[in-house]
Amino acid sequence: MFFSRPSGTDTCPTTGSGVPAPAGRTRDAASAAAEKLRAMDLLGSVPFGRLALSMRALPFLAVARHMVIEGGVVLRIHRGLGFHASCDGSVVAYGADNLSSPSPEGSADLWSVQFTGPAEIVHPDRDQRDRFGAGPTEVNGEQFDPVYLRVEPHLTQMHTLAFGATPSGRTHSVT
Repeated sequence: MFFSRPSGTDTCPTTGSGVPAPAGRTRDAASAAAEKLRAMDLLGSVPFGRLALSMRALPFLAVARHMVIEGGVVLRIHRGLGFHASCDGSVVAYGADNLSSPSPEGSADLWSVQFTGPAEIVHPDRDQRDRFGAGPTEVNGEQFDPVYLRVEPHLTQMHTLAFGATPSGRTHSVT
């Protein structure tokens, strides 16, 4: 079983998740910070993701609209579902990707970003709320009533799938 440790507490070189890094691949603080910035940039390029929370001691996933604001991620969800009450003051996970949409550059490269961190209910100013754009009119037949959560990313992971690389030289014949 693998255990994650917060950044800065690792006793051996790791990949950022507490798992030892492959030989010759250590992460220093500068590269970890650069990767986190890149992950937040990617996250800012898509509007929706999935919030992982615990409700009544059971894991649960919910779709959320997000924006990267001042180094944190602000989520807009529907108040009527009660997710905000379960998240406020708790550690949650959030993830987003471009797996179902082409990248802006027209390449086939795909990515996903996930992070964990503490969440708290916030009240963004009018300008920040306007940047979210229009919300849905209804959620499960109920009028949409937005509530906002701010999540401070602590453990961040970014995964990329590059399709432009050439094969490793191995070929297979199919007959």
